[in-house]
Amino acid sequence: MNIFIIGIGLIGGSFAKDVKRHYPDAMIYGVDENPQHLEEALSLNLIDKKSSYAELQLADMVAVTIPVDVLVRELPKILDAVHDDCLVFDAGSTKSLVCKMLKDHPKRRNFLACHPIAGTEFSGPSAAIEDLFQGKTIIICEVEKMAFKLQEKALKIFQQFGMRIRYMNPEAHDKHIAYVSHLSHISSFMLGKTVIDKEKNERDIFDMAGSGFESTVRLAKSSPAMWTPIFEQNKDNVLETLEEYIQNLEAFKQLLLKEDYKGIFTEMNNTNKIKEILKGIPLNKQ
Repeated sequence: MNIFIIGIGLIGGSFAKDVKRHYPDAMIYGVDENPQHLEEALSLNLIDKKSSYAELQLADMVAVTIPVDVLVRELPKILDAVHDDCLVFDAGSTKSLVCKMLKDHPKRRNFLACHPIAGTEFSGPSAAIEDLFQGKTIIICEVEKMAFKLQEKALKIFQQFGMRIRYMNPEAHDKHIAYVSHLSHISSFMLGKTVIDKEKNERDIFDMAGSGFESTVRLAKSSPAMWTPIFEQNKDNVLETLEEYIQNLEAFKQLLLKEDYKGIFTEMNNTNKIKEILKGIPLNKQ
C-alpha cells in the first residue's frame, strides 16, 4: 500500500508512526513545502521517501494534514491527481468551507472530511507521537458523499488506531469545536499576552509561574500559522463564543466590584461540574 502524507508535522508524523506499526509493509511518501521538514521526517524514519504531487497517481491513500487555508487551495489539486480508488482524507479543524468547496468536484466520492480531536501545542516532525490517536475521537462529516468501499477502508484504519468515530454535519462541527477548542486557544493566547504585557521583566514570569499558569497558557505555544486561518474560517462561531465568554468575565468582574464573594463561590462551585464532564479525557486532547 502506498500512503502519501501531505504535511509532515505533529498530526501527519503521528499518523505515519501508527501506519508503520500497523502496516509495516506500507510505503510512506512525504510531501511538504518545507524541505527541512522532509529531511527531518526521513531522519526520524517517519517517511520512506520524499515525494511531490507528480507521484500522487501511485497513492492508495492520502492523508492531508496542512493548515486549513492551504487545505482548501490544495485539496482540489490532490483529488485531480489521484486514481479513482484512492482514499483522500484531511485533518482540518474547520469543516464547513472545505465541504462546500469540494461539493461539485468530480472525485468528491474519494474524499472523507475528518477532524481527529488530538494534538499537543508542539509542531513539526519531531513533535510526532506514537499512539497519539489511541482513545481519541475523530469527527467525520458528510460520510454519505463518499464511495462506500473507501469509507470501509478509512474506518478500518481509524479503528485500528484506537479512535472513537463520530458523525456530524459540517456546520454542527464548526459550531461545537468553536467552544471546546477554538475558544480555549484564544483564551490561552490572550492570557499569555496579558502577562507578557504586564510583566516586562520576563524573569518575574518564570520565577513566579506555577503549574496552574503553565497548564492554562500551554496552548499559547501553538502555531499561529495554523490557528489564524482556523479563526478566519470559523469567524462567526468564534465571535459567538467570544461574546459569551466576555459576558461571563464581565459578570465575574462585577461580582468582585460588589464584593459578592458568596456569588463568586456559587459561580465557581456550579462550574465544578466540569470535572465530571471531562472525567477520563486525556490531557493532550485539543
